[in-house]
Amino acid sequence: MSDTKDKYSTIHYYNYLQLDKLLGAQVPRSGTAVEDAAHDETLFIIIHQVYELWFKQIAHELRSVIDLFDRDRVDEKNIGMAVARLQRVIEIQKVLIGQVRVLETMTPLDFLDFRSYLFPASGFQSFQFRIVEVLLGLQEKDRLSYNNHRYASVFPEPQQRELEALQNSGTLFAAVESWKERTPILQFGDFDFLRYYRRAVEAMLAREQEAIRDSDYLSESEKAMRLRMLGSTDTYFESVLDPEVHERLHREGKMRLSYRATVAALLINLYRDEPILHGPYQMLVSLIDIDELFTTWRYRHAQMVLRMLGRKIGTGGSSGHEYLRETALRHQIYTDLHNISTLLIPRSELPELPIALKKELGFYFSHR
Repeated sequence: MSDTKDKYSTIHYYNYLQLDKLLGAQVPRSGTAVEDAAHDETLFIIIHQVYELWFKQIAHELRSVIDLFDRDRVDEKNIGMAVARLQRVIEIQKVLIGQVRVLETMTPLDFLDFRSYLFPASGFQSFQFRIVEVLLGLQEKDRLSYNNHRYASVFPEPQQRELEALQNSGTLFAAVESWKERTPILQFGDFDFLRYYRRAVEAMLAREQEAIRDSDYLSESEKAMRLRMLGSTDTYFESVLDPEVHERLHREGKMRLSYRATVAALLINLYRDEPILHGPYQMLVSLIDIDELFTTWRYRHAQMVLRMLGRKIGTGGSSGHEYLRETALRHQIYTDLHNISTLLIPRSELPELPIALKKELGFYFSHR
């Protein structure tokens, strides 16, 4: 009875937010007295504390989305809820990027006033950001090594085990891949999506090849170059037209999504105008946006470090700007979804869906 009473009793704003703990957590190492402390160290601390709070919220959203997709059947309601939560992550990422500009109001000389007190601490030691990366699906084999050590080596043993457990228990990448593999419309009655798709690709390429050959302003060498660049069904299109080619690319590490999940992602992109595919398409776009925004954030972080430190090494012993810039290039997770654009064909070339399938895919009204 007392627990219920306490739960619904009047509470003060200050106590609800535990502001005594929150506002008492900024302790500059350069000095406790105002006249001794480096003025901008407080800004530096607050910015990074705010980052950690946002990382916590992002991890909270990602875990909930993984839970929505980690089941045998994912209904439309869950897809809509997942998209809404991923959109929240996207808005948070925009705030993270914007915060870099706030930090850049501190000049390099301002930073040097207290930088010596930070050794050997490093942003690389953000456990929560590592959780976010793992939840999204970044694999250890794809990571840039940190001073030739495992990325988790900077954390105590319990935290290392937690990261390993997260990696093995199911990530957002794995949950989405499994969901796409269960797409039921890749083969519907007599409608074989890939058979019709191959015909459409061949027709599209033949028309573009003809336009290049008939061009009056291109030289023969330019025509040959453009034809090579255009490719054929024997180039990247093979990754969806031939399961064996996809398997080889998968083994070589050039593709990560399974064959069936890749084909499903292509179908969802091509037929995204069908009502029942609106949600799945928005889901895939949200994942691409999250990947892109973290790449942008890493790059902005790298540029900020270059501005503050030039070519100095990081306080944690990394190569500083160079290491951060390289992570922006290497730590992308949903590259296969970006590459679906290579496989797209114009709407005018899309195979017409059978009426029975269109009924399955959305709201269908018969004519009287």
